[in-house]
Amino acid sequence: MAAEAERVTAIRWKAPAIKRVRRVAVLAVVLVPLAWFAPVPVAVLVGCGVVDVLRHRRITLRLVEQYFTGNGILTWFLSPLNLLADLLSHRNRGVFRLADLPPEHQAEITACTQALVENAEAVKAHVARTLSGNRRGMFTFKWYGKPQSLALRIPAFERDYRYIKTIALSVFNTRERTHWHFGPLRLTFRVLFNLDPIASREVSIEVDDRTHYWMDDPLFIFDDTFFHRSINDVDQVRYCLFMDIVRPNRCNALFEVAVRAVRLVSGSFQRVFYKNWSFLR
Repeated sequence: MAAEAERVTAIRWKAPAIKRVRRVAVLAVVLVPLAWFAPVPVAVLVGCGVVDVLRHRRITLRLVEQYFTGNGILTWFLSPLNLLADLLSHRNRGVFRLADLPPEHQAEITACTQALVENAEAVKAHVARTLSGNRRGMFTFKWYGKPQSLALRIPAFERDYRYIKTIALSVFNTRERTHWHFGPLRLTFRVLFNLDPIASREVSIEVDDRTHYWMDDPLFIFDDTFFHRSINDVDQVRYCLFMDIVRPNRCNALFEVAVRAVRLVSGSFQRVFYKNWSFLR
């Protein structure tokens, strides 16, 4: 029995290492020929990726691996665009308070959070009917400015906001968490509002080297291109209003055009970045 247990443990340790080697090999097979034929673009891409990683205050081997060979690879490929967005925007704190944003942004966020609170019972009843055994559910009211078909209607979410582009309800079933991951684009910031925060330190979101506990503040605003994960280690469903808001910038017309362009491919983003979620109606 002991020998069998040791064999199983060895296999479990070996599997991630094999996957890691495979990812690095695939990346090398792609990048080496590209670097030969187009050395300058590849050097720029690698340089932008390094700058992007160095924004983090806690840089770990897992972060670097995931960014360049794992679920952050699209974020890396989009890093030149993200760094350009940084140059055209106000200082990126990574994590924000509501008061850090312009009054117009604050007003739109407040309107949506109040609407969720006012419709709390209807929201919970709808989730109870539809979540069932799904680990995570996403109920989308609006996706990059495009209205979505949803059985649950909240009039405030149907308004044509200038800055808020995505409005959804993110639901974690009991004892559920995400892996560490990166969002793809810094054209927007992520806004989360916990409808029913439980008094527990086991319900939180971690961004880089910071941990936010929902019991301390139900509202959390952050740059989701930082390495992050969400945790719900309690026997209670977690409901979070999930919004993407155009980041404060110095060239709003350009950002509007860019966000509209993203809207054209946002369906692909859903499939890639939310493959472990159930999109429910």
